Amino acid sequence: MKQRTGPLADVRIIDLTQYLAGPFCTMLLADLGADVIKVEAPGGDPTRQMGPLPPDTGGCDYGGYFASVNRNKRSVVLDLKSAADRDALLKLVDSADALVENLRAGAMDRMGLGYEALHERKPALVYAAIRGFGDHRTGQSPYINRPAFDVVSQSMGGLVSFTGPEGGPAYRTGAAVGDIYPGSLAALGVVSAIHAARRTGQGQFVDVAMYDAILTLCEEITYQYSMRGRVMRPNGNNHQTLVPYGIFPTQDGAVAIAGQTDHHWQLLCGIIGRPELAGDERTHNNRARLRNAPFVRALLSEWTSARPTREVVAALDGKVPSGPVNNGKDIFEDPHVRIREMLVETPMPGNNPPVVLAGAPIKFTATPSGIYARAPRLGEHTAEILAEAGIAPRQG
Repeated sequence: MKQRTGPLADVRIIDLTQYLAGPFCTMLLADLGADVIKVEAPGGDPTRQMGPLPPDTGGCDYGGYFASVNRNKRSVVLDLKSAADRDALLKLVDSADALVENLRAGAMDRMGLGYEALHERKPALVYAAIRGFGDHRTGQSPYINRPAFDVVSQSMGGLVSFTGPEGGPAYRTGAAVGDIYPGSLAALGVVSAIHAARRTGQGQFVDVAMYDAILTLCEEITYQYSMRGRVMRPNGNNHQTLVPYGIFPTQDGAVAIAGQTDHHWQLLCGIIGRPELAGDERTHNNRARLRNAPFVRALLSEWTSARPTREVVAALDGKVPSGPVNNGKDIFEDPHVRIREMLVETPMPGNNPPVVLAGAPIKFTATPSGIYARAPRLGEHTAEILAEAGIAPRQG
């Protein structure tokens, strides 16, 4: 492992998470330099077996999914059904700033490892939980015992309700936002609580419900309904209140164009050869353009669809906010992501080629974040981590 240089290099996290929401939270903390100790049951995180898998599966016990969100972590295997391994976890907690888990509500309590027990042992410990519907310590939801995954939180939090083709069925978003956004908020919560604990000497329980997180992400649906009684519906690639603001077809793909301000609309009118529309009563301001949205969108679509993506982007470059709709291949060919270190070649265990992962998006000038190490094999650091906690090597 390279030296951890991020701003959290003095932070240690005990990670009892699996699947995506929890591991994404601890991945962010690890990318920022934290020493993240991933505690896995003897069978390991179930995502180790999810593809795409590398050619040499004998030398590597995980695929791309696990590699992506478990980089920069160390793995220790503990069977928490065993009293000895529960004691080992408690010793690991003694040197940690925070513990993060995303198990079913009550699972840690039944093992004697819940927040109250750990807080009594180490008052400064921050204990964070990511669950579908939260924890009873911050609010007793009627759904608290339900399991949840991305598609459930996207649906119940409102995101699915206004995503999809205009006038058509509601769609789940392509990215697993229902896991990733709660995980991101939990990382912020953990850092904030550690900051408070170092000031006061007291840790606390940090609770992020996936439902709550997605509701926050969809903040517009709350004030639209509150102030106007409006239930937002799928609106395709267009914006509910800004025109033009959306995705427009080209000869070979599509582009995003945000020309909703009067300044950008005036520039856009000149670029497409219709300068008179800048002062036209149908289109002179956003309110007028919203009333005449089909006309505006058809006008722009006619111009963009007659040209290749590269030509459209070049015409708008530096004038009107715009960009191509990139797929994976396009992103790999874009110089921006290489310059910004957002595509990072990362080793894989065994006789396997490296995998390219999305890099750390939070950049620092003095304490660089980044990918310091590949994801660990199951239990790869068990002896090392237990030795650090003063636990004698296991026999057999």
